[in-house]
Amino acid sequence: MPILTLNDTQLETILINSAADLEKIEQLLKRQASALNAVCSDQGRFSADLLDRQQQHAYDLALNHASLEACKTLHDFAQQKTASTTDRYAAICFIAEAVDEILQRLVRLDKDFRTQANSVRDGGGLGELLSIGLLPDFQAALGEQLVERGMAALTDTLDDEKRMVRETFARFARDEVAPVAEEIHRQDLDIPESLLSKASELGCFGTSIPERFGGLQPDSGGDSLGMIVVTEALSHASLGAAGSLITRPEIAARALLAGGTPEQQEYWLPRLASGKTLCAIAITEPDTGSDVASVSLRAQRVEGGWRLNGAKTWCTFAGRSELLVVLARTGEQSSQADSEQATVGSSSGHRGLSLFLVEKPRHSGHNFVFKQEQGELTGKAIATLGYRGMHSYDLFFSDFFVSADNLVGGEQGVGRGFYYTMAGFAGGRIQTAARATGVMQAAFDQALAYCQQRKVFGKRLDEFQLSRIKLARMCTTILACRLFSYRVAQLLDQSHDESKAADKSAIKSADSGRSKSQMAASLVKLFACRAAEWVTREAMQLHG
Repeated sequence: MPILTLNDTQLETILINSAADLEKIEQLLKRQASALNAVCSDQGRFSADLLDRQQQHAYDLALNHASLEACKTLHDFAQQKTASTTDRYAAICFIAEAVDEILQRLVRLDKDFRTQANSVRDGGGLGELLSIGLLPDFQAALGEQLVERGMAALTDTLDDEKRMVRETFARFARDEVAPVAEEIHRQDLDIPESLLSKASELGCFGTSIPERFGGLQPDSGGDSLGMIVVTEALSHASLGAAGSLITRPEIAARALLAGGTPEQQEYWLPRLASGKTLCAIAITEPDTGSDVASVSLRAQRVEGGWRLNGAKTWCTFAGRSELLVVLARTGEQSSQADSEQATVGSSSGHRGLSLFLVEKPRHSGHNFVFKQEQGELTGKAIATLGYRGMHSYDLFFSDFFVSADNLVGGEQGVGRGFYYTMAGFAGGRIQTAARATGVMQAAFDQALAYCQQRKVFGKRLDEFQLSRIKLARMCTTILACRLFSYRVAQLLDQSHDESKAADKSAIKSADSGRSKSQMAASLVKLFACRAAEWVTREAMQLHG
């Protein structure tokens, strides 16, 4: 079959024939996950200590699941009636590359789990897709099609409304952010107030806040897709000066919507949506990263509220923000404040955490001190590589007083902070994936433009086979990340809407849907962030 003259019917046939084999891979992954679960169980109970001995297997399985979901997303995309020949070339190219890597990891896992992974590679449909999609001529042919129009050569899956949103924020990023992004980065400056003001006017901070509170999200349901479109457009110009602006109000808003009292929602959400109040999220601690349940910053009940003691780290935008959303350990105490064990409540894990809204003045620069009559909050910016403008801080709370009114959920919120935080993190994960996609797109655009201008040995770089293959693989990876994030955004909104509408008999089903969508959010973050490292490195290689 001539590779360069495959028509739509032939391409579609290849995709249809490979569908059953993708399903076989999914079943293999499920069997390997079950085998891993068995290895990590002691007398029928799952053991985190045993899992720690299987970290490489667990990582390979997670990465395989994420890659397979991306493959399925592009597989569905390429079989739509609106899909073009270039779309189908792109899907086959990506799926072939991704499946080839999945199978390599499957075989490595199979040495321990013995789930017959080798049987999949010989599958008829998938074998044909791999034999064509991995051919240099096939990938170079796709690269040649992309050289002229870039990502515009592929079908746009957004509707007219979302395209208009994307163009609005892309114009803002191009005209307002891009001209100052390099100076902000090189000089490690604060984001200019003029930029924050214009972003507020566009509604940048209200993408995850319902319209009834002044945001852009419809009151009828979630609009995570709109948030992703905006994030990607801003990240294309600058990650630190624009793309990350949405993350913190996104997490704060979802936490407030999940557990805030009506009074807290009415007061804070309009301020967050308008940009009148900028916020930061203080979860991570010096000895605690992703293990949120091990947070140890202490909140001790006192008359009229609580006093915070302890440290947080990697709190991005903490200096400029007027509101910090702080996760602290309230434990099972109130009257046992003198007992450190009761105050820290380490034995209570995630059940002993509560979420606080800490108000502070805005500060510029890299250091700040906020003194109360008794307590104090200090912050020091952390020197970061490639992520400047917002500044990430180490924070230190010393007898810092927070009013009882600023405990999220009021008295009903004591011990519920972990759940409110997780409600915010799911949206934050897909937002991170969108940031990664925006960065990738910027890297691809720059690399493509350079290849079209630079000449060596009498030819433009984009005329060489290797350059075309690199561009094709970069482009299809970006497409996979973008469509994967779109799909997860829709899953999150769907699960949220089902959860709201569910009666008591359907609560279990709604919880299951929410759990699946949150897992999908973790997978797309893993896949997109890992892909961004590779795509940007390839862009640098094309620049020589």
